[in-house]
Amino acid sequence: MELSINGIEVDCIIGERDYERTMIQRLSVDAKLQVCDRAAETDELADAVDYVALADTVRSALVDAKCKLIERAALIAARACLSFDGVLSAEVSVTKSGAIPGIGSACARNRLEK
Repeated sequence: MELSINGIEVDCIIGERDYERTMIQRLSVDAKLQVCDRAAETDELADAVDYVALADTVRSALVDAKCKLIERAALIAARACLSFDGVLSAEVSVTKSGAIPGIGSACARNRLEK
């Protein structure tokens, strides 16, 4: 079963340039997860992936990581998703807007399986 969580906003340090290492920037994280289908069978929250907690874990991991590259941020976010019981695989996209003049955004995607 697939579960998507889109638009997780993360305010963190991200970037290689010196000035970027001193400022908070916003990332947007989308996660496409393959999950156990227990919740679909039981209709019980206890059997579902807690996506509020998952979003908080992704945020915390990215804030702590202070990544230089969005490629690294995508890996960190995917690993955070896989740390949850019931998540079998995670495909994560991390988008950074306004990083480069004349470019709307840059996006990195990473896919991991347990």
